Amino acid sequence: MATLIARKKEIENLERLYNSDRSEFVIVFGRRRIGKTFLVNSLFEKRFTFKYTGTREEPQSVQLQHFAMQIKEYSKLPYLPEIKTWTDAFEMLKTLIVSKKKKERKVIFFDEMPWIDTPKSKFVSALEYFWNSWAAQRDDILFVACGSATSWMVNKLVKNRGGLYNRITAQIYLRPFTLGECEEYLQSIGCQWDRYTVLQCYMTLGGVPFYMSLINKQESLAQNIDRLFFGKNAVLNEEFDEMFNALFSQADKYIAVVKALVSKREGLLRSEVIEKTGISGGGLSKILENLERCDFIEVFANYKNSTRNIVYRISDNYTLFYFKFISGKRHKDNNFWSKNLNSPAIKSWQGFSFESVCLNHLDEIKKALGISGIPTSCSTWRKIGDSENQGAQIDLLIERSDRVINVCEIKFCEESFSITKDYADNLRNKIAVFRDDTSSRKSIAVTMITTFGVAQGKNSGIVQSEVTAEDLFV
Repeated sequence: MATLIARKKEIENLERLYNSDRSEFVIVFGRRRIGKTFLVNSLFEKRFTFKYTGTREEPQSVQLQHFAMQIKEYSKLPYLPEIKTWTDAFEMLKTLIVSKKKKERKVIFFDEMPWIDTPKSKFVSALEYFWNSWAAQRDDILFVACGSATSWMVNKLVKNRGGLYNRITAQIYLRPFTLGECEEYLQSIGCQWDRYTVLQCYMTLGGVPFYMSLINKQESLAQNIDRLFFGKNAVLNEEFDEMFNALFSQADKYIAVVKALVSKREGLLRSEVIEKTGISGGGLSKILENLERCDFIEVFANYKNSTRNIVYRISDNYTLFYFKFISGKRHKDNNFWSKNLNSPAIKSWQGFSFESVCLNHLDEIKKALGISGIPTSCSTWRKIGDSENQGAQIDLLIERSDRVINVCEIKFCEESFSITKDYADNLRNKIAVFRDDTSSRKSIAVTMITTFGVAQGKNSGIVQSEVTAEDLFV
């Protein structure tokens, strides 16, 4: 088996399903490049009864021809069988399964299933009939369906209201690596970067396993970024457009929404997304839902407000990096990143990106604060100012059942963060505006989330608790 990093629960779940005493229909899904195929192949590479991969933007005739080729290979037929419909295809699959030993577990893997379902192919109805009329009646089949188009996987399989309603026996959703898992992966390939460097790597690549696999341990992080994004034929330069076009129909609308969200550090309300993109109604709801499903955005409630005031923010660091430094720009210098590490643009991006990293590690933050066992809810808050009243904003509020609210300030800094008198005064004012706006009478605990902690000084007493980047690796 190939080395698998950070997928222990998923491996345990798949092995449990393999050893089940009934037929199982499991779906493995998640965004592109997240390692779905790698996980299934690594675990079952010597146990497949049949494996088939859909082909993007190919007609039904080509998909069926490829299926016939796989049937020929796994059945060891001397000829290529003629398959004209998906009903025929599943009949051939049944024949293959029956030919195997009775006590043997039959692992059937359909990869990139959304690409198989071409217009008017009736693939899903044929799959429904195969499973309901035959496979589900047996006790020896592990059917694994995999796909990057998360919206298709959810709508056509998980939320199916036809023949597959309630037929999915297990769902395995793969998310990007955490900081700790990225560190584990880098160490597995002999890359011994310190945690500050791993953090900046995560801020750039977002913990996507495939992107991490492109790291060259012989190069510095800056050299890796130059090669992957700014060098000649850079691998990740065109990745974004290719990824969105593979994941979503009408990809231009999804890109428009993402571009709008990148423009504002604190995120956007739905009304602001509509204003910036001109997309509204059910179409926008579908786009936002699918982007959230694929881990490109995160949704935060505005503290003590209605669902209409939900805030949408970019959560994928690769996407954030791409729009800040690649999209719409023509870099002629292959060493752009190395030469501009101290530029204002990169400093601004670091602050934005570090916030995203922190919001992706809420469990680690709660653990560092010692409140993992306390029921909590996380939200954001902002008060829009006017000519008479000052506005204010809090990026992260952790409201606890013990009547305490952690008001979290997130700051990226290359050294310990120093709290000046002006910063402390601004923070006190922010809390006062928050109390006035929300009428909250719960205790407030100011929490600083920084890279290297808060420098002790005459103004640091305003901070009740701290979380550092080190804590995010736990």
